[in-house]
Amino acid sequence: MSQPLLTVEDLQVVFHTPLGDVQALRGISFQIEQGQIFGLVGETGCGKSVTGRAIMGLVPNPGEVVGGRIIYDEQNMLTLTPRDTQRIRGKRISMIFQDPSAALNPVFTIGQQLTMVMRHHGVASGAELWRRAIELLTDVGLPAPEGLLNTYPHELSGGMQQRVMIAIALSPDPDLIIADEPTTALDVTIQSQILALLLELQQSRGITVILITHNMGIVAETCQQVAVLYAGRIAEQGAVHDIFHAPKHPYTQGLLAALPNPGSRGQTLRVIPGSVPSGLNPLPGCAFASRCEHVMDRCHTQHPAFYRLSDEHHVACYLYEQTEEVGPAV
Repeated sequence: MSQPLLTVEDLQVVFHTPLGDVQALRGISFQIEQGQIFGLVGETGCGKSVTGRAIMGLVPNPGEVVGGRIIYDEQNMLTLTPRDTQRIRGKRISMIFQDPSAALNPVFTIGQQLTMVMRHHGVASGAELWRRAIELLTDVGLPAPEGLLNTYPHELSGGMQQRVMIAIALSPDPDLIIADEPTTALDVTIQSQILALLLELQQSRGITVILITHNMGIVAETCQQVAVLYAGRIAEQGAVHDIFHAPKHPYTQGLLAALPNPGSRGQTLRVIPGSVPSGLNPLPGCAFASRCEHVMDRCHTQHPAFYRLSDEHHVACYLYEQTEEVGPAV
């Protein structure tokens, strides 16, 4: 097998607050192959965005990575010097944030922001900067790119701003793009266009994508592999086909059952009772136990290991302990 492009091992992130330490990530592990679109999915507060920021080295204060490894290009990114991290972040691993209006600087033109990124990473210089900027804006489907170079972010629609963000992320020609809820701030029609654009660019350029989303429908349309996060842990991981056609974890089943479909018209949509734990208090057992209809006594006292359902499909649930125990899904 080829070497994975990115390996995350037992990643743990804590936020230090006046009320105590909030455990945002409790030890997650996964691997991503070159050219994949890998989905991280779950409810708000499950640790999806924190995972992306930890990979980028951008966990905000008062957050701290307290354990684990992030292996990229045979290096543990958590032990790199700030200078070495800068050589990777933005250039080889880029990120698209969920709110383009907040991510773009309002006092610089689109052209200035694009060329600043390329100049910083040594991608181009002089007249080549503007030629490449026009080319990138064309690649992401923006009309009249020459004129757009002199516009400011507030002069563009949300969909156009997100296309600019994608152009900026693509500008250093990265190996990996982390797309953090890239369609959340957009209306449904524009969401579809942005997803189609990401898929087209991924296929034409061979870029690997981590797609962070709470939308299971988006995962079904775009991803090859998916990890379902709950309360800072991976509950289930596998190929998209396995997760959607044979979900095993009660949490995954609940997420899929809550999706609207043509057959549910006029019916009350199903919901998962309760809410995601805050992470402020230690959870000795399965974090989903208080919301699970299959809960057993030991679910409250000991977190289940990962059990192998197939080579690619793993689940952390005692319902499947008769299968092979494999530890973290890596």
